[in-house]
Amino acid sequence: MAIVKITQTKSRIGATKMQRANLDALGLRKIRQSVEHNKCPHILGMIEKVKHLVAVEDVK
Repeated sequence: MAIVKITQTKSRIGATKMQRANLDALGLRKIRQSVEHNKCPHILGMIEKVKHLVAVEDVK
């Protein structure tokens, strides 16, 4: 299964409550923090909601 690396690039200040919840669910709490997740539809949907706050790259 493919893996994506997600890095928070911008602050969550000013983001909506749902966007903050998505960042929490992805495991992102600080700027420049990175996490890796399997590339599946529900993870990609959460990334889509906060795409202006994160950078995404394919690892495998």
